[in-house]
Amino acid sequence: MVQPTLETQRLILRPFRQEDIPAIVEQLQDPAIARMTLYVPFPYTEEDARTWLAAQEQSRQKGTGYTFAIVRREDGALIGAIDIRPNTRHKKAGVGYWIGKPYWNQGYATEALRAIIRYGFETLGLKRIQADHFVENPASGRVMEKAGMKREGLLRAYTYKDGRFRDHVMYAILREDWEAMT
Repeated sequence: MVQPTLETQRLILRPFRQEDIPAIVEQLQDPAIARMTLYVPFPYTEEDARTWLAAQEQSRQKGTGYTFAIVRREDGALIGAIDIRPNTRHKKAGVGYWIGKPYWNQGYATEALRAIIRYGFETLGLKRIQADHFVENPASGRVMEKAGMKREGLLRAYTYKDGRFRDHVMYAILREDWEAMT
């Protein structure tokens, strides 16, 4: 499947390109992002970005994941990433995202997540879209709630990062919930 470009009022969500590597590395040099995301190492290198982009391209080719660069319309700045990982057999998908720290608390993550939810239901024909966050990152939960997702529960000792087990909070939205909102 060809990955589309999605547009919102303030954002363009497009496939990543190799020339995005310097901006990716710049945004992910903040230890706060590494602490709040499962797969972002710190420090983050150009090689990390190349490896990550190659993995995202493989997922796109297999149809198991679509990762979008989150770009501000006003100046073309790459401010983050968001992905959707569909499971077509079960008509559901997981989503994940990160936003560079200079762009926090401006509604960009919520705007991007709403666009991905719309894409999942309207284009991919999904029934359920879910996301989770570390318990220590309640701001991500607020993003999910603002996008219409509902808290479903606590996943205890769900992952292991930085030498310890981490609890996650699970959120989801069903197609009928989304249709009632739109």
